[in-house]
Amino acid sequence: MIKSTMLTWDVIDSGGYETAWVDLGATHLRARGRAVGITPEPYWISYSLETGEDFVTRELRVRAESAAGVREVLLRHDGAGHWSADGEPLPRLDGALDCDLGLCPLTNTMPVLRHRLHRAAGAQEFLMAWVKVPDLSVHASPQTYTHLAATDDGGALVRYASGDFVRDVRFDADGLVVDYPDLARRISAVRGERSVRERL
Repeated sequence: MIKSTMLTWDVIDSGGYETAWVDLGATHLRARGRAVGITPEPYWISYSLETGEDFVTRELRVRAESAAGVREVLLRHDGAGHWSADGEPLPRLDGALDCDLGLCPLTNTMPVLRHRLHRAAGAQEFLMAWVKVPDLSVHASPQTYTHLAATDDGGALVRYASGDFVRDVRFDADGLVVDYPDLARRISAVRGERSVRERL
């Protein structure tokens, strides 16, 4: 069974909004999204995301439009720990499993689901392929996720830390962000389910 969800967040940090259409399976995720913001400059973002087994990123495609023009990046993971951006190898990301699109609450989901941090206690350290918005430059970003407590809706409060930046993020029972203090707050979730024979 695939859970199909349309989510909208008020993205506080950018002064804008994001809507994502997400297909979530038992071990795979596929999504597309659009965002608009005014900080650090007015911009539009569109993206598509696909994971492989165990929610490991396979591909992230991003397009940004601003007064500076149009930028695009195609970020790929080969399934063996190696990354490329527009076909160019990124050895500094070797070993990373996840992408992290800047100002995008959806991309916090994959590491949480893989390690079930929305369901059980634990702490995990990660190296992320972080895509800065809106210039779409790609950086290596060490991050830590720590389960703090279960919530009444079956989700959890999970502490996110990267350098000096620490926030306690609320996830729902599906591992999707509800509230990310100072960054994004979910304002809508429209859910459905569909049966499929093939995996995502």
